[in-house]
Amino acid sequence: MAKLKKGFLWGGAVAAHQMEGGWDLGGKGISIADIMTAGTNDQARQITANIDQNHYYPNHEAIDFYHRYPEDVQLFADLGINAFRTSIAWSRVFPNGDEAEPNEAGLAFYDDLFDALLKKGIEPVVTLSHFEIPYHLVTKYGGWRNRKLIGFFVNFARVVFNRYKDKVRYWMTFNEINNQSALNDGSILTNSGIITATGENKEEAMYQAAHYELVASALAVQIGHQINPNFQIGAMIAMVPLYPATSDPKDVFKSQRAMQARYWFADVQAKGKYPNWLTKYQKDSNFHLDITLSDLDVLLAGTVDYIGFSYYMSMTVKSKKDEPINFKYEEQKDIVRNPTIPESEWGWQIDSRGLRFAMNWLNDRYGLPLFIVENGLGAVDQLDDQHRVHDNYRINYLKDHIHQMEIAVDFDGVDLIGYTPWGFIDLVSAGTGQMSKRYGMIYVDKDDAGHGTLKRYKKDSYFWYQKVIASNGEDLSTD
Repeated sequence: MAKLKKGFLWGGAVAAHQMEGGWDLGGKGISIADIMTAGTNDQARQITANIDQNHYYPNHEAIDFYHRYPEDVQLFADLGINAFRTSIAWSRVFPNGDEAEPNEAGLAFYDDLFDALLKKGIEPVVTLSHFEIPYHLVTKYGGWRNRKLIGFFVNFARVVFNRYKDKVRYWMTFNEINNQSALNDGSILTNSGIITATGENKEEAMYQAAHYELVASALAVQIGHQINPNFQIGAMIAMVPLYPATSDPKDVFKSQRAMQARYWFADVQAKGKYPNWLTKYQKDSNFHLDITLSDLDVLLAGTVDYIGFSYYMSMTVKSKKDEPINFKYEEQKDIVRNPTIPESEWGWQIDSRGLRFAMNWLNDRYGLPLFIVENGLGAVDQLDDQHRVHDNYRINYLKDHIHQMEIAVDFDGVDLIGYTPWGFIDLVSAGTGQMSKRYGMIYVDKDDAGHGTLKRYKKDSYFWYQKVIASNGEDLSTD
């Protein structure tokens, strides 16, 4: 198989709130992640109105990267990565989110972190908003249902673009912005800082919040390009192919509509305009959305440079007997099990060929460079007496996905910037708040109750990925 292009970015991905800790240090304000308790696969994380001492908040300490980043960066450098995807915690720079001037201590922390990475030849890849908006913006303004958040976000983006214009080249605006299309309370909160009120139309609130986020993203793209024309600023979506359950035309059309419903966000960010089906649907639904003509001009002028995406699994949809004529996609009702592929311990279907399908689909639809910024397997790992983790299951998962990624580049002609598997050092799960749902190649000694030494240990997958990187993806052997 042909080599990946020179300068291909091999790395790993994390988010500030899931690893940094230091939740109340250095002038940092409270983020929405800081009011989320621990949960399990069966028990949802609770959202508390304030910090309640009777609850455990796993993101408060996380893996203490805030204090331990020098030793972690050395572990990353020894692994051989040349890219590190993380986020800048908005509330570390603007504690409440609506201040006019930033918190210098927060900016200095990221200066030090980026300098440490660059010294080791590791390029920072930075997400501006990764499920961690300041909680004050939720309580005072109602989250992204309020147009004022556009200005607050743009101010945040301008400050960090200026501060790190010579240290960061690759940026993304909103992490997995399309997750909120599922219309569950967790995704609407983490994506948009919205706690829906009794009687509120959740779907209408989501569309309004998403519109303001897309306008903010487009403005940030324009500002970033003015500050440094070499910036590469991308969208970031959760890519989950939605296959039809059968060849029944109803199922096929259901699949098409489901894909449209999940990925219209990227349509707007990449093409600069809303798709016709969506504007018609919003009109037919009698949604009263604040979308101005000037907003539409902003969207057209602020399209992204690349598509960043996560890929963990595929899903399958089936039409209902009483399917409405618009084939409205309702994730909780329309998803069915795909019997042809296995699933993880957390019920995520494992489909490596789906990654090739996703890359081709995105390439055909947008014609932009792609960047796989999350991919990985959450699993329960066992640390043995020699402080080793024999995680062949993770190695096999990554091997199969990298193989399909390389096929898409070599045989399908997809333009791929890089590959940064998710949580390559163990961190707090965003969905469940668990430590036991581990993705990392580096084991962190901490359990779901917050107990442990926080010592780091290299798993078998660490040494395997080290070999993959050194060969630029040529050697995927597991011997």
